[in-house]
Amino acid sequence: MLNKSIKFLIENKLVAVLLLLLFVGWGIINAPFNWDLDFLPRNPVAVDAIPDIGENQQIVFTKWEGRSPQDVEDQITYPLTTALLGIPGVKTIRSSSMFGFSSIYIIFDEDVAFYWSRSRILEKLNSLPSGLLPEGVQPVLGPDATALGQIFWYTLEGRDAKGNVTGGWDLQELRSVQDYYVKYALSSANGVSEVASIGGYVKEYQVDVNPELMRQYNISLQDVVKAVMESNRDIGAQTLEVNKVEYLVRGLGYVKSIGDIENAVVKSKDFTPVRIKDIAHVTLGPAVRRGILDKEGAEVVGGVVVARYGANPLKV
Repeated sequence: MLNKSIKFLIENKLVAVLLLLLFVGWGIINAPFNWDLDFLPRNPVAVDAIPDIGENQQIVFTKWEGRSPQDVEDQITYPLTTALLGIPGVKTIRSSSMFGFSSIYIIFDEDVAFYWSRSRILEKLNSLPSGLLPEGVQPVLGPDATALGQIFWYTLEGRDAKGNVTGGWDLQELRSVQDYYVKYALSSANGVSEVASIGGYVKEYQVDVNPELMRQYNISLQDVVKAVMESNRDIGAQTLEVNKVEYLVRGLGYVKSIGDIENAVVKSKDFTPVRIKDIAHVTLGPAVRRGILDKEGAEVVGGVVVARYGANPLKV
């Protein structure tokens, strides 16, 4: 058969040339390069550094701060796993329980559409019976990306005069730049599903209470937490009409500085308000972390860009 095909192409050179042009044109149409060829349709093939041969899976994350892996397994991972087993097309479910964190990997059959499976998971999570999970715990569906969707890693770092990575930079400020500037800019790019931040210190307000002062004022830790939560919100108060002009009335209470938290009233004693600053010390410091990002021996801040499912990694 092969010999006959070769003989036919040798004897019919015009057919061979036409077939050659056909295959060349087909290759140009599907080439992944950004060629400006208006006279041909373009259908570039997706190109990635690592072939995506992973399973058809979705991930559900759940945070429960401060809890042991056994508590997370018993009260979050196991109840969620049994509830998600009834979703159509589920092949198997794998789970992992860590300190304060639960990960559930839901593997679907290969013929199940990616976004259809996500909608079924969200439907199941929204219909969970009350009391199944601890109060205040909310499962979150992972990004719409595959297990091999990481397409770009980058770092925010300081360098010396020779171009070498050097430490000593304010990691808290670098993390703020990453979370509020770089991350948002990259997330707006077409085809990006998620930008995950790594390293540095997350800035937060910290309230260090004095147990002796709390005992003197008969204030519990729950009272302090409630006062801080209630002091960080705006309140609407309808409208007022003055001289046929309508004015919107609202109470401004969002925390913008340390002083806003310090002046929050915990309770009143003998007609005198007891404020946060009377029983605690408020500072602006780093949140607790369980890992770092190291580059060439210096601690830096970075991020991971994850491509959306079905997107062309080279184009993204």
